[in-house]
Amino acid sequence: MPHSRSDGAAWVAKGRAVLEQEAAAVAALAKRLDERFGKAVELLAACRGRLVVSGVGKSGAIARKIAATLTSTGTPATFLHPVDSVHGDLGIVGREDAAILLSKSGETTELLVLVDQLTRMGVPIIAMTGAARSTLGKAAAVVLDAAVDGEACPFDLAPTTSTTVALALGDALAVALLEKKGFKSDDFARLHPGGSLGRKLLLTVKDVMVTDNLPTQSPEGTMRECVVLLAERRGTVAVVDGGRRVVGVVTSGDLTRLMEKRDDFLGVKVQEIMTRTPKVAHADELAGAALYRLEQHGIMAMPVVDAQHALIGIVHLHDLMRAGAA
Repeated sequence: MPHSRSDGAAWVAKGRAVLEQEAAAVAALAKRLDERFGKAVELLAACRGRLVVSGVGKSGAIARKIAATLTSTGTPATFLHPVDSVHGDLGIVGREDAAILLSKSGETTELLVLVDQLTRMGVPIIAMTGAARSTLGKAAAVVLDAAVDGEACPFDLAPTTSTTVALALGDALAVALLEKKGFKSDDFARLHPGGSLGRKLLLTVKDVMVTDNLPTQSPEGTMRECVVLLAERRGTVAVVDGGRRVVGVVTSGDLTRLMEKRDDFLGVKVQEIMTRTPKVAHADELAGAALYRLEQHGIMAMPVVDAQHALIGIVHLHDLMRAGAA
């Protein structure tokens, strides 16, 4: 039987209820966070080996994501399936490693086998669990409280709210660790050389700016010469002094406004209409930052200057967008 429009509204209400329940669980987790979280960050930051992250079922899926996030933010981590660990894969674990183990109940049979092996090796365990007094909790050096009042599943069976909380807790650890270690955006770029994110973090103004045949004009020059440059060189002219220091900018928009006001515009001196405090870029800054300023101020191009404010290039909005700075 086809669904009615009222059915659609009911599903929207249900979806909203699930999101609100999970958001409330994460908010409650934030309020419960205490010194144990700080202890976990210190323990992980001091780890001289790699970080092993593990869980079973849906917790295992979350563990994989946490391991990936940690690795991409400067903390080498690997996912280890508890079952595989007793069939040879435990060999990847060293005595200088540390472990994060996820289990809502803290009594998952397969995971407890791994707990026993890690304990024998002296590998410190950080437990993410909803049961601090569980077998996992008792074996852990630090217990992070990941308890929830109930799952979003109407039968309180399918891991939903609990996995969302564990995922958020893993993100909190990763972000705290990257700040603790002084991990910077260029470090992130080094680990993400491919894709749009890598391009944004690696691309600088120097990679995109125009450096040949730069359109320049002296402040004492007239608009007669400037008009030609504006027409031929993409609508932006840098005004420079005798030392090639940028003292202004003239754009096609400035020319249009001048033509509307004066018939004798060709004889007007450049210094009369130029913008005297133009926005400028620097060669080593991120291309994305330059693009943001261009869009924020509604301009099409900026002079690129060195430490002495001398002109070394011009960077254009469309070039930045084509290069993937957006």
